[in-house]
Amino acid sequence: MASQIEIAQRVVESILGQKLKPGERLGEQELADTFGVSRTLVREALMQLQARGFVEVRTRKGWYVVEPSIDEARDAFEARRAVEAGMLRESSVLREAGKPLQSVVKRLREHIKDEQAAIAGTDIATRTFLLADFHVCLAECLGHKVLCDLLRDLTARTTLVASLYQSTHDAAESCADHARIVATLAQGDAEGAAKLMMEHIGGVESALGKSSAKPADPVERLRATLAPVAPVARSARAA
Repeated sequence: MASQIEIAQRVVESILGQKLKPGERLGEQELADTFGVSRTLVREALMQLQARGFVEVRTRKGWYVVEPSIDEARDAFEARRAVEAGMLRESSVLREAGKPLQSVVKRLREHIKDEQAAIAGTDIATRTFLLADFHVCLAECLGHKVLCDLLRDLTARTTLVASLYQSTHDAAESCADHARIVATLAQGDAEGAAKLMMEHIGGVESALGKSSAKPADPVERLRATLAPVAPVARSARAA
């Protein structure tokens, strides 16, 4: 039996993998059947997700994944720029304190190898998850534990935005951006890495379409949609 936290985590992972789309219905009974738990526990998980801004209740219709407005989209990208660029700029403190960046760079490069393998494969959900998870992994590697959950939520929000507004940003381009950021960080150029991160996030934002795409109401897809992300993605996140 899944816990409330595990149910919420699975929903967020499915958003990060673009398996759950904006406007998609989350039926309480379908979720309860999927996870083998009571509707009460499901409702508690959905209320947690509502507080985090991922789901909403529609009168007499039930729970749905949120559909961010264009203003909310801009806010999410701006928040990511502020958090991630600032995090990279502060990475110079590690060097000044005598803590080498080699282990950080090694782990990030391993993550990028996983991204490249996923891009070469056919599992779109794993590919999308890993590209988003790079940013959470970066926070973990740089020792910003408090920011991990924040970045996971922010990247999930911008993933919803990309799905809703039909982003044209290429996966291989994102992976290449990540590699350049890590290479610059490896050279000890924290400011250069921060600048590249700003450009990367700006490029993802600028690739958004002008209008949103309304998905169908795929209740029958819910069980498959909430299947766990492929092991490589989950292990990369937890490593």
